[in-house]
This record gives sequence, C-alpha cells and structure tokens, in this order.
Amino acid sequence: MMTEEEGQPLPYVSEIVLKKRKIRDELAITRRTQLDLGKYGAKKSKKQSDVSDIKRPEQFIKEFRDRELDLIRMKQRAKRPKSMIPKLRSNLLFVIRLQGKNDMHPKTRKILYNLGMRKLFSGVFVKATEGVMEMLQKVEPYVTYGYPNLKNMKELIYKKGYARIDKKAVPLTDNNIIEQTLGKHGIICIEDIVHEIANVGPHFKEVIQFMAPLMLSKLEDGLIKGKKQPYKEGGDAGNRGDEINDLISKMN
Repeated sequence: MMTEEEGQPLPYVSEIVLKKRKIRDELAITRRTQLDLGKYGAKKSKKQSDVSDIKRPEQFIKEFRDRELDLIRMKQRAKRPKSMIPKLRSNLLFVIRLQGKNDMHPKTRKILYNLGMRKLFSGVFVKATEGVMEMLQKVEPYVTYGYPNLKNMKELIYKKGYARIDKKAVPLTDNNIIEQTLGKHGIICIEDIVHEIANVGPHFKEVIQFMAPLMLSKLEDGLIKGKKQPYKEGGDAGNRGDEINDLISKMN
C-alpha cells in the first residue's frame, strides 16, 4: 500500500527554469575552477621561477673564483705607488658606477657602498681627497670619473636630484625641503646646492649627505663597451677627465 508521501506528484518545473538552473550550475563550476587555477597556478608559477633561479654548482664555483680574483687584483691596485695616482686639476669629481654584480668581492662592494654607489649607473659628486682617490683606485674597473662642467651639474641636479628625507628619496622640487635641512648652513634652494657642489664649499659634505645618489639612464645603443680596462686604453673604467661630460649628457 502506498504511503501518503509516495502518492504525492512531483512539483512541476518548467523547461525554461531547468535550463536556467543548468546554466547557473555550469557557470558556478567554471568560476570555481578559475579561482582554483588562479590560487594554485600562481604558486605553481612561483615554484617554476624558483626552479629557474637555482644555480648550477659550476656557476657557484665560477662566481667564487671571480670574487677571489677580484680581491687579489684590488690588493694589487692598492699597492701601486701614490705617484701612479693621476694629479687632478680640480677638487670636484663626478663618479659613475658602470660595472659590478656577482663578480665582485664583498670588500670591493663595500667600498662602492661607502662612495654612495649601491646600484649600477648611479652617480655621485665627490671631493677628490687622498682617501677618495685611494678608494677609486681600488674599485677602478667598476667606475669611471672625471670633471663635470657646470652645465651638466645643473641639469643633473635639476632633472635627477633627490633628497634623503627619513630614509626616503624625495624629489628636489620644493625649496622648503632644502631650507629645513640645510638652511642653518645658508643653503636654501637648488641654486645654492649647485653653487656649493661646484665650488666644493665648506658645507660640501652636508650637501652630499643630504642628496641621494643620482640615478642615470642605462645606455641602450652600446656606447658602454662593458670593458673593465682603463678608458685611455680603450675600455670604460677610470679617469676620463673632461670627456666624462659626454657620457653624462648621454646618460642624463
């Protein structure tokens, strides 16, 4: 005997409603699949990139040998007699870092950091003291330097000048920032900064500490040869004298 529940007919659902339900369910499944792929696919791609970043043992050995060779050469350069350091006709130099990555010994990297050049194609103004010249001699294969003219100095500072404010780089677009930090030294605007650097004035050190390194543009047309030999021997490194201005103009 059929129970009362078994005898009740099923509720009627139109074909249109059934089709809508089917489409809705299919969309829900598709959306869930997309979310799963997005969630786990990112992890997969990250794993793949991590795998591609794994270095072979031969690469570690090569980098180690390059760093040790760099240290030996740096010590050899440091032993050069002071008479080999070129006599400069200006106390102001502009130094650009052109080389150096995995082939540098940590001591070489530390000297570059002390000069303010942590990144490739960064540039700094330095006072050509005996200590600075000895540092440049040690890291000579990785830098080039020379005498910047006033025109290039102005264009560099106005175009690429940044200040260090609370460990952040802030564009030199507001003289109030300059006055707040350097006003006690009588430096209240960008023109004062240019004047102090150009003349290697009494507050040159304070101005350089206030400014962040100037980040120059990478040359795409192969003007940098990628050679660590001295510039006068056909390479990129070392003293360029006044010819540093040609390089500054191309990288600014």
